[in-house]
Amino acid sequence: MYRFLLTPRWWGIHVFVALAIPFCIFMGTWQLGRFEDRVDTHRAAEQRPEPGAQAAAPLAELLPVDKSTSGRLATTSGRYGEQFLVPGRELDGRSGSYVLTLLHTDGGRALPVVRGWLPSGATAPPAPAGEVTVTGALQASETQHTDGVLTAGGLPSGQLGIISAASLVNLVPDDVYDAWITLTTSPEGMRPVPAAAPQGSGLDLKAFQNLGYTLEWFAFAGFVLFMWFRFVRREAEAAKDRALGLDPV
Repeated sequence: MYRFLLTPRWWGIHVFVALAIPFCIFMGTWQLGRFEDRVDTHRAAEQRPEPGAQAAAPLAELLPVDKSTSGRLATTSGRYGEQFLVPGRELDGRSGSYVLTLLHTDGGRALPVVRGWLPSGATAPPAPAGEVTVTGALQASETQHTDGVLTAGGLPSGQLGIISAASLVNLVPDDVYDAWITLTTSPEGMRPVPAAAPQGSGLDLKAFQNLGYTLEWFAFAGFVLFMWFRFVRREAEAAKDRALGLDPV
């Protein structure tokens, strides 16, 4: 009754099943590993001290910005130069602008410093003159996916839509750090901009997408095995019917 399992057609089915099930299990295990890595990263971030509660460190020691240094207090010295407004930024439900001033450091590079937030229509106070030492929360350059960025262009002179080295490199003569800081205290008339949590440090949608893909791949493996048994059973029943002379004309 089961001789059909040794036919070339069924050997092809056997090979497909033998390859498909391990592949689905491998992909499901890989996606599960990605989810577990994100969970471990989230737990490690929760166990670390709050970045702002740690002692300030020289800027050079905290670069490049990663999940462990994002939000850490960085300190550096230099002279303030060009100043820009970053419009379309909200703070406590109110719309306004970040006041970004470039700090030209002794190393010959410019560091974007967000000195504070202004409500819409307010005038930004000038930056202090002379040599200054600043301390602020370190942040990675923004991307087009960062909340609040304006990537459409067409902004007036003196305004930026995104805080990044790429957006500033053609506006200032110095090299620009691929990072920025937001001051912990702002001049009168402005409010400090809170540091944002580093991307990928929490259980975001991508983490649960990995978990969903895990379930899908394991379901595919079960479906392949189920269909194999179903086809075998149907073929065996058909062979039994033919043996009893019940094969339909």
